[in-house]
Amino acid sequence: MITRLFHAWEHRLVNVTTDRVVRPFEWGLDWIGHHTSSETPYESIREWSQQALEHPDTFFSVDEIDDYKLQDQILTFPSPFQTPHPENNKVYGRYFPSLKNDGKRRAVVVLPQWNADSNGHIGLSKLIAQFGISALRLSLPYHDQRMPPELHRADYIVSANIGRTLQVCRQAVLDARRAVHWLSQQGYEKIGILGTSLGSCLAMLTAAHEPKIVTAALNHISPYFADVVWEGLATSHVRSGLEGNIELDQLRQLWLPISPQPYISQMHGKTSLLVYARYDLTFPVRLSKKLVQTFQTQQIPHQVFTLPCGHYSTGIAPFSWLDGYALVKFLRNHL
Repeated sequence: MITRLFHAWEHRLVNVTTDRVVRPFEWGLDWIGHHTSSETPYESIREWSQQALEHPDTFFSVDEIDDYKLQDQILTFPSPFQTPHPENNKVYGRYFPSLKNDGKRRAVVVLPQWNADSNGHIGLSKLIAQFGISALRLSLPYHDQRMPPELHRADYIVSANIGRTLQVCRQAVLDARRAVHWLSQQGYEKIGILGTSLGSCLAMLTAAHEPKIVTAALNHISPYFADVVWEGLATSHVRSGLEGNIELDQLRQLWLPISPQPYISQMHGKTSLLVYARYDLTFPVRLSKKLVQTFQTQQIPHQVFTLPCGHYSTGIAPFSWLDGYALVKFLRNHL
């Protein structure tokens, strides 16, 4: 009965948003720059994705820069990956330095959920700062100030355009790595990362490839990017654009470079918090448990916290308080 109640609540919460658009399926070959006339679009992207998996250090590599600007606690810097939309090529972060002088130089990069507005995770970032950990909350690609005028939702980071989704999620990881480098330049000695929903996936990819990150708090989890899009309640409109053009097994293979699964072994040496919600319909619980099981099988240091709610209801009190408590407590203990 409790399950039915939470699932019904999740459906009501997701239907509050009425401006979702079913965008047409596109291979997005122009986004990956890898295609020959002798290949089908699927084969071309599969080859590109396989190369990315074989050389992840190159795929997620980022150069050091000194072109950071901090004004009124707003950090800006150029994105390492340049897209066709100039607005999206500048990264914005809100910096919340901790005023608590406990002799520890600790900081965390915060990646909010898909379609978070400019206030998303600001309260959480301020709370983290109150407990002695500075927080840098980043706007994801195509969110907030990074959104071009033709959009009213951040559709370009997750959509039925295969190549664009690959590259824009990759861009988010590169942006986060560059943010970590800035924190390191400011003298922070222990740096973590916290991500929620889509931000959780991107946070794990960042942690797996950024040696300066020592811990990761992953809030709503899955081993596969494609499966969440295909099965999740929040992305049913994206699936509508995909269905009839590609099968799930094919999509999983193409989007594997932006999935946590291939990089789990790279989380050795970092302690992670894995959070999932018992009645989640957006990040199906079966997938969340599969990621936890892989961490256990590979004996990667981790803690697990299960929320007694669904995905959307996580943002509603008292579940938001419970989630915030678990995240902040973990960061305090491991940074």
